[in-house]
Amino acid sequence: MRAKQVVAVILISASTAVATMWGYNHFTEGKTYYYSTQDSGKIPANYAKFFDGTRGNAAPPGDFTDAASAAIPATVHIKTKTVRTVSNNLPKHNPFSDLFGIDPDDFFGNGNGMRSLPEMASGSGVIISNDGYIVTNNHVVDGADDVTVTLSNRKSFKAKVVGTDPASDLAVVKIDAQNLPFLLYGNSDEVKVGQWVLAVGYPLTLETTVTAGIVSAKGRTLDINRRQSLSPVESFIQTDAAVNPGNSGGPLINPAGQLIGINSAIASPTGSYAGYSFTIPVNIVKKVVNDIMKFGTPQRAYLGISYPRDDMSDDQKKENNIKDGDGVYVWTVTPDGPAAHAGLKQGDLITKLNGEEVLTGAEMIGKIATFSPGDKIKVTYRRDGKENTIPVTLSNNSGSTSTAIIKTSVLDKLGGQLETLSKKDATSLDVKGGVVVKSVTENGLMDKSRIQEGFIILKANGEEVKNLEDFQRIVGKASGTVKLEGVFPGYEGVYTYPLRLSAGQ
Repeated sequence: MRAKQVVAVILISASTAVATMWGYNHFTEGKTYYYSTQDSGKIPANYAKFFDGTRGNAAPPGDFTDAASAAIPATVHIKTKTVRTVSNNLPKHNPFSDLFGIDPDDFFGNGNGMRSLPEMASGSGVIISNDGYIVTNNHVVDGADDVTVTLSNRKSFKAKVVGTDPASDLAVVKIDAQNLPFLLYGNSDEVKVGQWVLAVGYPLTLETTVTAGIVSAKGRTLDINRRQSLSPVESFIQTDAAVNPGNSGGPLINPAGQLIGINSAIASPTGSYAGYSFTIPVNIVKKVVNDIMKFGTPQRAYLGISYPRDDMSDDQKKENNIKDGDGVYVWTVTPDGPAAHAGLKQGDLITKLNGEEVLTGAEMIGKIATFSPGDKIKVTYRRDGKENTIPVTLSNNSGSTSTAIIKTSVLDKLGGQLETLSKKDATSLDVKGGVVVKSVTENGLMDKSRIQEGFIILKANGEEVKNLEDFQRIVGKASGTVKLEGVFPGYEGVYTYPLRLSAGQ
């Protein structure tokens, strides 16, 4: 082909391309194109907001170095030591003394049938103030006798447990230090499914570790806090950021380096990371931490209703005449409680709190957990097909409309239900009085000391216990280990249990 022909072909091709682009822009400007669907016929081609210039086409962050550099210095390693003093309840006179003239307790115990077994554990925490206040999980420090905090620069401090909340699995500890780096609170209500997040902590006893993932769900409940509380608070943020044992109590942060939650649990058949981790939303964290620092214990708000478990089967719902709907079904209403006084009834469907939609019980609990007794909220509910909105004044956990400050009691920390021994039972046992263990909460202090339901406490630290007031007075002034002595009805002998109190309480 001659050179002139080649040039002519190139010019014609270029002209055709320019004309085509001009024509496309001229005739399509301002128009919206659609994809066809079988259901609605057509939807906008930019429906997913990929082309509207807002959130859809926003590029993910190039890296997370700024967020990580903010979080690492404020994330601490928490190590605990717990000395379990256990009793074998053996007779004081043992056969080894007869045969060899020695007593094993002289070598392995303290001479009274009690053995000390130290246990070591570790987790993570987040510095929230420059003067040494740190947030972690309750299960990280629960029952610990010694708590040590190590900063990212490897400086270590002895820590005091300021307060704990088993219901939300949160705790506050304090170290004696100043000018510390700390994380700023974010807003967990603004967290969106699909957004990037970072988990920071000390997993598997490694040094500070940062992992990335996305928020995969919100308002999750696992019912794991019921192991340590009769009124658990769960409304987890679920992520796929890798979290392992040792990450507990560490921060979940957004790409801006703000704290949006405290890592608490993983879903795993093996005990190690298997794809999902669960975080306590920071808005709940802020409320609990502020209460612990101000009052010593959380001031939890109650609406005064019960609702079906979110995972209740269709057969169970049918059996209990529970109707499905977009909201939280009111199963029962506490007599004389806030909901009852406001006019809520069994069968109502709560759809909004303060104008924000709630679809599950976990979502509702999570929102109410950010309020205090005495706060007024607007509850929107549906009854007989009609939607209504009413004001409700939330109460404390007394079961009525009381909004008084709840003060912590040493008995609240023991993990069980106690009551004074009745006069009739005291007479039949030929004792002056005592305290009956009516129930034991799993993983509570009494459970860890192997105290069982039905045990009757007759003495504490050698002092006679006639009633619950005596027991509270003795335990309230004690520190370290409280030695409990008592009996089990129907069994001979006196049983001894060491009750190990929490560190720094």
